[in-house]
Amino acid sequence: MTVTPDVRGTSRREPGSPDPTPGRRPPVDDRPVEFWPTSAIRAALETDDLAVWQRIVAAIKRDPFGRTARQVEEVLQTARPYGVSKALAEVLHRTREHLEANERAEVARHIQTMLDRSGLGQQEFASRIGVPNDDFASYLRGETSPSASLMVRMRKLCDRFAKMRSTRREGQA
Repeated sequence: MTVTPDVRGTSRREPGSPDPTPGRRPPVDDRPVEFWPTSAIRAALETDDLAVWQRIVAAIKRDPFGRTARQVEEVLQTARPYGVSKALAEVLHRTREHLEANERAEVARHIQTMLDRSGLGQQEFASRIGVPNDDFASYLRGETSPSASLMVRMRKLCDRFAKMRSTRREGQA
């Protein structure tokens, strides 16, 4: 009696025997990159498939601190620093820098809104929150970001002066 596989195309090979289809790449996971295990990310980086690398880069750009980015970081810790590894490390670094710059700019717009709403001048506002004017100016330019507690202090100051301004307007009307 001969034992054969039930499914065609699943012939058994001896361990160590050459792959019957040389030059063929391993199948690519069709799921979004965000759902790949770290082993799949590692395997993808070890191949020379540009389309797969582009999918990984797109996932990093969508979420620079997300799961895929952390997996790539983990793989890069043991990878040789050349080729795609070096390029992905650069993508990761630049994407994170870009996100942080955008977040600082968003915080700066929020601070500017609070400053405008309060009706105070820049120096007066900085003084009332207990920050040197130079530091406050750097927040407004988006160069640095204040702590969360300082943001709360700014909001309270803004609310207090905005309320005082609105009561004055109502009293004059």
